[in-house]
Amino acid sequence: MSFQKINSLASARIPFLVITDFKAEKIEVFTLDELKKENIEFSFNSSVKAKLKTKLATDPIPLNVYKEKFDQVIEQIKNGNTYLFNLTQPTPITTSHSLKEIYNNSSAPFKLLYKDKFVCFSPEKFIDINNSTISTYPMKGTIDASVENAKEKILADQKEMAEHVMITDLLRNDLGIVAKNIKVDSFRYVEKIDAGDKELLQVSSKISGKLPDNWRENFGDILSSLLPAGSISGTPKKKTVELIESIENYDRNYFTGVFGYFDGKSFKSAVMIRFIQKYNNSLVYKSGGGITIDSNAKNEYREMLEKVYI
Repeated sequence: MSFQKINSLASARIPFLVITDFKAEKIEVFTLDELKKENIEFSFNSSVKAKLKTKLATDPIPLNVYKEKFDQVIEQIKNGNTYLFNLTQPTPITTSHSLKEIYNNSSAPFKLLYKDKFVCFSPEKFIDINNSTISTYPMKGTIDASVENAKEKILADQKEMAEHVMITDLLRNDLGIVAKNIKVDSFRYVEKIDAGDKELLQVSSKISGKLPDNWRENFGDILSSLLPAGSISGTPKKKTVELIESIENYDRNYFTGVFGYFDGKSFKSAVMIRFIQKYNNSLVYKSGGGITIDSNAKNEYREMLEKVYI
């Protein structure tokens, strides 16, 4: 019903916000009038600089527990069931700041505050649609910007290169389901991310294609075909999503889902990473990274924790 509502609203050029969970089983669609009745805030292309320069108190799973899950992933890769697997885990955190304060003061281009239940401050685009051009921006590869020659090291890392090539190929194929004339506009460009008390470098690519001129009439179907987002699931997507549930052994819920805004003409959206969820009066930060056959458990564990920041 929600994808049908998207078709109807987009056809009528009525602005709306869409929010999906990881597996695109929960789809919420709000017109601007409906949003006024909800405790939901969102922002795209935010220029806020991080004001909460504070370290979080964290209680992550031990490395040995993470490695058990990591080893299961490697076994599935060796068996040919997956080639790239995005392994994530929840980390309980403690902070004196409310979700609203985190939303207002976090530095990220794409932000969402959902009913005092979770906050997302994401650096990763999902898809943009302008006129009839659809673009997606897979983000794979992270390094602390303070590392000497960080940019050169992340771009030269063969594991990171292999991971990025696989996810770019997956998203080229995903766009090919809904669009024509698929091309990679930019491959492995580096952006600096404000991560609270430090800076990270993230590696992204841009892929684009051409949609039919009447894409708005079928926009719900287009979104349905592209979800879940490939960059935070893996390849092959369907089998990897099945494995994610059994190996991670927790509910991602809206983490690694998508939120997007249709303004009546164009659409922009983001992947819900950098994500804090409230459970009763406790907070959990969900994070992770891509695993390939060349991955190292300690390095991946460290990357997962580096992504726990405000």
